[in-house]
Amino acid sequence: MRFLLDGPVHGAATLLLAHGAGAPMDSASMTAVAKALADEGLRVARFEFGYMAARRQGQRKPPPRAESLMPEYVAAAEALGAPGPLIIGGKSMGGRVASMVADELYGQGKIAGLLCLGYPFHPPGKPAQLRTAHLLALETPALIVQGTRDEFGTYEEVGAYKLSNRIELLWLEDGDHDLRPRRSISGYSAADHMRTMARAVRAWVERIAAP
Repeated sequence: MRFLLDGPVHGAATLLLAHGAGAPMDSASMTAVAKALADEGLRVARFEFGYMAARRQGQRKPPPRAESLMPEYVAAAEALGAPGPLIIGGKSMGGRVASMVADELYGQGKIAGLLCLGYPFHPPGKPAQLRTAHLLALETPALIVQGTRDEFGTYEEVGAYKLSNRIELLWLEDGDHDLRPRRSISGYSAADHMRTMARAVRAWVERIAAP
């Protein structure tokens, strides 16, 4: 399994991040996230699920069901062998898959937390098709970073959901599914939101992973 690594080898923690359904681990949004987190002294390891890695070889494979990717995520966490605290998570679908294996790994003492960037609470335009059942009783400390206008779960929609009290939410004003705001409307730039996200993640990691 191939990993893209950013940040100090002995950072405050290692963040294992998976990509979203349609873009690879080296997409512009994933790269921006990794750089921002690395700048805050966190080690970031990105990886790809098999279907996405196959696309690099010319095989046009569609994203499979999230449930079928759970074993791949567990295998990635084991293959990484990170020193120190390990946080799992990812962008959109990657974060969703991580959230589905988090309690298993947390219960085994293998991870310290879960980080979801743009969690896909429901498919766009289908707010009744919630993907939150497993989040009701989540035991793993979790941070979800969400844009307020994310079409997979807006501020107004998510505010009405029942979620585990282990889940913390960081809202980025006017952010879309990639956490990007419209500067002319919000006054914030994409770089502003990346810095805010990274600083909040660093503070959260230091809190949950403290010895």
